[in-house]
Amino acid sequence: MTQFTQHYDVLVAGGGPAGICAAVAAARQGARTALAERYGILGGMFTSGYVNPILGAVAPGTMYDEVIALLGASCATTRNGREMGVDAERAKGLLLRFVRDAGVDIFLQTPVVEVVKEGSAVKGLVVGTQEGLRTLTAGALVDATGDGFAAARAGAAYEMGRAGDGRCQPATLEFTLYGVDEETGITCWGGSDPVTLPGGERYADFCREASARGELPENVTIVRIHRTGRPGERSVNATQANGCNTLTPEGVLEAEYILRGQIDRIIDFLRRRVPGYAGCQLKGSGSTLGVRETRRITGDYIITDRDVETGARQEDAVVREAWFLIDIHNPAGGGQAEGRSQPAVPYDIPYRSLLPAGLEGILTAGRCISGTHRAHASYRVGGICLATGQAAGAAAALAALSGTAPRSLDPRRVQRALGFIK
Repeated sequence: MTQFTQHYDVLVAGGGPAGICAAVAAARQGARTALAERYGILGGMFTSGYVNPILGAVAPGTMYDEVIALLGASCATTRNGREMGVDAERAKGLLLRFVRDAGVDIFLQTPVVEVVKEGSAVKGLVVGTQEGLRTLTAGALVDATGDGFAAARAGAAYEMGRAGDGRCQPATLEFTLYGVDEETGITCWGGSDPVTLPGGERYADFCREASARGELPENVTIVRIHRTGRPGERSVNATQANGCNTLTPEGVLEAEYILRGQIDRIIDFLRRRVPGYAGCQLKGSGSTLGVRETRRITGDYIITDRDVETGARQEDAVVREAWFLIDIHNPAGGGQAEGRSQPAVPYDIPYRSLLPAGLEGILTAGRCISGTHRAHASYRVGGICLATGQAAGAAAALAALSGTAPRSLDPRRVQRALGFIK
């Protein structure tokens, strides 16, 4: 049974990149704010997911800049744009202080169990705490769970995967190596990176052939290796589990089992076959799955392929100049679904795409906002999630403090709170 009820102005579900910015933005607007996170640390993919570097960019002047400066991220520039290296271990403490110092009530190791509704309005969440179930109610809720769990439980419509077969991008577990020879150890940001091995062979071709021979796991056709900013370290993005439904317990277990088993094989391949990696050792790996794609909650506006491809401007923009490549990791095999990641032009994310159609009292933030499969492949990355979180949190606070439903809020008020207009 639920023990007791606590009320807040704003309640944020999920403490990843979107959630931490949503909570801080709401608190800075003067809202009494709570954040419920299912793990024991904040930061999501930046910390528990070991995702490195932070990818994606937005216009200057947002909380993205603040978080990047806080983390002391090192910067490299590739076809991916700015790759902001982050130390996951330092980030665990820094991000916790960032949120707590803003005055947010933080509930750690507190999964969301159910939503509280009155008609079409979301009024709060039932969460599981160390003392049992607790009901947290709020004037406005932000779903930053990644999977859109709260919105879906409230009855929101959503889509998953690509058109035709519904297949989602594969899950991954990222890991970090140390003991890499800096003079000879290569880096590679993706399958279209022209980096070569001694003798002139393209590293991407080398990996693809190794997978075909069985030296690398099936569907692991490229081993992406990024610098971390620390000498002798590399972050590796290579493991791949296709077809696992990570919205089910069985799918999560299957993906974990597959991916954990791939890490040792990939490290063995690097040691034996790639210059500079003979003495590398595993430093650490994600403690949770890196899930690229599940639910895309259908909003009042669906960000389209064309929006991302042409740099669409939106009158109700709450994120400006969002940019990352259209990066679709193959849902049904190795490498990229479209041969390589496709170009994007800096585009706006409208307020309407954060409003789940047919529901009141709730906004989405992060990768579960409203968009197509291809558009999602651009805005799903951490740098853009920081900005959608800030926008959703500011809007939630403005709505709650004025007794207004988020859908009824004038987007210009949100833009003013974000510093877009005076």
